[in-house]
Amino acid sequence: MSDDEILRTHGEALALFGSRVHAVRDDQWDGPTPCSEWSVRDLVNHLTAEQLWVPRLVRDGATIAEVGSEFDGDVLGDDPAAAWDRAAVAAVAALAERGALSRTVQLSYGSSPADAYCSQMTADAVVHAWDLSRAIGAEERLPDRLATAALREVEPYASGLDASGLFAPAVDAPEDADDLTRLLCLLGRRP
Repeated sequence: MSDDEILRTHGEALALFGSRVHAVRDDQWDGPTPCSEWSVRDLVNHLTAEQLWVPRLVRDGATIAEVGSEFDGDVLGDDPAAAWDRAAVAAVAALAERGALSRTVQLSYGSSPADAYCSQMTADAVVHAWDLSRAIGAEERLPDRLATAALREVEPYASGLDASGLFAPAVDAPEDADDLTRLLCLLGRRP
């Protein structure tokens, strides 16, 4: 993908997740999600914290050690949707800066090109948009373009994800599965 396509896809994925965040009712924040360890609030907090990391890693060139525990714990405060919006806007802006996608970022597993980091963040937003949709009873069907982009990102390393302990083992997808179903099955979700 070109840099423009990477940025557009990332922005669309964050907008999709954000639309689900804004659909969460007050009585749903403590509800369960397909991520068995996380409530709705935990899931939104996770993705919001991920966006808060982006300016520090991409724009500032900070390392994981330099950021430290800055974004640990609750980053949502009293207005989770507003916290998400601020974090998403800052992440999009940092990645859109001239030359940002050609930089190298320092992640927990080592150095990574910023364009690859952006693609990973996109896939995470797409998958978690589905998780949040399921958790709050929103439309689970996601845009085909986003599902395909996320699947292309995840497929090359999907076989090793369950060994990380962060993902459930993959489940078999139906032979006629679309890209979203294939993506979700690779990540241990049951669509």
